Amino acid sequence: MNRTARALAIFLVSAVTVCRAESLVAVTTETMPQLPTGVVVSRLAALDDRLLALGTASSWLLDAAGENWELRDWKPRGRISAIAAEGNRTFLLLEAANNNLLERIEELHLADEHLSSSVLPPLPVSLIGASGALQQRKLYVAGMNADGALQLFSLNLANDDAVWVAHTPWPGAVDGVISVTGQNSSLLVLVATTSTQGTGLLHWRADTGWSERGSVNGAAVEGTGTAIGHAHVLYLFATGHDRDSAFELRTYHTITGAWATHGTVGSAGPTTGTGWGGGVAWLQESAGRGVGLGFARLESGRQLLHALDWGVLAFYLVAMLGVGLYFYRRDAQNSEADFFLGGRSIPFWAAGISLYASNASSISYIAVPAKAFETNWQYLMSNLIVVLGLIFVAIWVVPLLRRLNLMSVFHYLETRFHPSIRLLSSVLYIVFQLGGRLTIILFLPSLAISTVTGMDVTISILIMGTVTVIYTILGGMKAVIWTDVAQLFVMFGGTFFTIALVIMKLDGGTAEFLSTAIADDKMKLMDWSFNLTEATVWGFLFLVLFDTVLTFPKDQVLMQRVLSTESPAQAGRSVWTFALIVLPASAVFYLIGTSLYVFYKNNPDRMDPSLAIDATFPLFIAAELPIGVTGIIIAGIFAASMSTLSSILNSVATLATVDFYDKLSRGRGQKAGVRFAELATLVSGVIGMGLALLLSRYEIHSLLDLALELWGLLGGGFAGAYTLGMFTRRANWQGVAIGVSISIVVTLVAWMGDMVHPYFYLPLSVCVCIVTGYAASWLFPAPGSLHGLTVYKQDAAANSVAA
Repeated sequence: MNRTARALAIFLVSAVTVCRAESLVAVTTETMPQLPTGVVVSRLAALDDRLLALGTASSWLLDAAGENWELRDWKPRGRISAIAAEGNRTFLLLEAANNNLLERIEELHLADEHLSSSVLPPLPVSLIGASGALQQRKLYVAGMNADGALQLFSLNLANDDAVWVAHTPWPGAVDGVISVTGQNSSLLVLVATTSTQGTGLLHWRADTGWSERGSVNGAAVEGTGTAIGHAHVLYLFATGHDRDSAFELRTYHTITGAWATHGTVGSAGPTTGTGWGGGVAWLQESAGRGVGLGFARLESGRQLLHALDWGVLAFYLVAMLGVGLYFYRRDAQNSEADFFLGGRSIPFWAAGISLYASNASSISYIAVPAKAFETNWQYLMSNLIVVLGLIFVAIWVVPLLRRLNLMSVFHYLETRFHPSIRLLSSVLYIVFQLGGRLTIILFLPSLAISTVTGMDVTISILIMGTVTVIYTILGGMKAVIWTDVAQLFVMFGGTFFTIALVIMKLDGGTAEFLSTAIADDKMKLMDWSFNLTEATVWGFLFLVLFDTVLTFPKDQVLMQRVLSTESPAQAGRSVWTFALIVLPASAVFYLIGTSLYVFYKNNPDRMDPSLAIDATFPLFIAAELPIGVTGIIIAGIFAASMSTLSSILNSVATLATVDFYDKLSRGRGQKAGVRFAELATLVSGVIGMGLALLLSRYEIHSLLDLALELWGLLGGGFAGAYTLGMFTRRANWQGVAIGVSISIVVTLVAWMGDMVHPYFYLPLSVCVCIVTGYAASWLFPAPGSLHGLTVYKQDAAANSVAA
């Protein structure tokens, strides 16, 4: 072993010993007002963020301040078997008075402090000991039929005429249903079983059906299963069988399948409970003092950065500003070609690295590991196919557009079709970049910083956005590309350390890592099923065909790097460089997600149940990495984001200047155009920061899926326009306009009806545009001269079109 390797090994071993070990969450209990003496209460329920105590003769509602109980004359019409609640909807499962058969299901309503209920359609079969849960606007009910088999039914609450749907029963034997809880598109069913000698856990998903998740020691307190965060369920468990037993708050993680205990609560025999206020509330014995209540929840801690981490982060931000200042002082941005294309003097390898860096972004650094952590490596299949698509782009598409000497890629649509096609496509592209991509990329790292330091997301967005805007304005395209090159190394500087650290922390090392990942199917790469609602190989084939081959020409962010090279040959080499980087680099991010899965499966108590799935990697960075390394990886998150942010800002400024300002202000000179571009960069940054602040007010399950949806909804039609222009000779501007319009309508309908997986929005939009646009073109005269505008040899005698 050489000296460098020995030093790295010593550092890794020491890092394992100095990783943070403080508790990530704390149990907080609160004093609850007691119900009056003599009140008989059978169940607790949450209704419109209020706590409701249900008795046989009356009900009591906790006031909005949480201080006093108010008597209500409404009472349930039967014995309550279970309660299903989510958001502002609460349902009671009521049994007949003389047996355990489910008799009716009622929805509770609270209007003007008045309680009422409405009856749902009856189940098609009678169930014994039923329990239920709400999940994605559906009510699920599970219970035993007359033969003792566990049955599951669902009712779509979004449809007033919906009927109960029977799902495949659980094939094994159970003795009874304890509770049903919905979380992360799944149902968790606690059951009493003889085979597990206590409490068994069953898992159900609509796409995969039933699976067994083992057993758990102790007995869950009735009604306390409640979903928290994006993937956890919180329970109150009795560890023994008598009234003096300890009661523990436990969480189950639906992704790793691991249980964690977060502490005990002082309680005199909890009898029943409910999820409420982000925790659990329960009834308990309270001799001589009315009906007692308890409440507990998990409070997240903050993993603050140390001075060394702040120093690393500050050094990185100052360095990026320094790059912008360097190019500002060295190269006066006197022309639009200098500001937008770096004077067409960028080496092909730097342009290729910048292609990957600008394409990666914080979506790769945060959302991709989160997706791999939650699912597997199936999304990596898209990157594998991207390489094949890039080969086609490098050979056929790039030389054609590079010969035209464009600044705005949408100038091609004007030359091939009509000025209106150029302007409309440019507007939609700017809207997507500012309202979709720029917003998400600004928000994701700010989420990471908030998770790590407790700093308000607003401050994080403003700091990162401001620094990026400044160096983009100062240095133009040269600053953007050369900071991309530096940022790529910063981006990957800490990722390899993260993977190595996880393996070092496992008792079995690499062998345990691989065995756990393979056993749980976390490295599955391909799904060959023909299912348009899931991420399958066929979906990726369609996506990459349309997203890489057919939409690469319309992506101003990517094409601007290609156009900044010295010649068409150099432009092609830049794409080849991109193709060589994209697959191994992308695999690293998926490997991080798998590493996080293995780590948290072995250390479930190190998770923060309240956090979103997209915060998994930031949580690991904050809580597990040694001081100093945390700062490096946070700088990597900033690098991933800022490389894309600067690229978007410069590209949007290019389109605003070349497609609009230059057309409206002819004769004002190149210097005025550069000043306008600088102003456009500033305005774009302000808009992006504002929208990112707005996005931070909403809870989104997966930002990767959101980005895909926006890309398909706003970008597909004009990708079809490029395809018709470059690969057909009959398409004309009238047909393309019709095709674009119809594609937007069809894609919106598919989105509103949730008809296909988000990965299919873009292929659907492109296909519709191509088919309808080509067909409609035959209704109008054929286009005129196509010299240099298609891939066909008869048009290859190129006219050089000035930008």
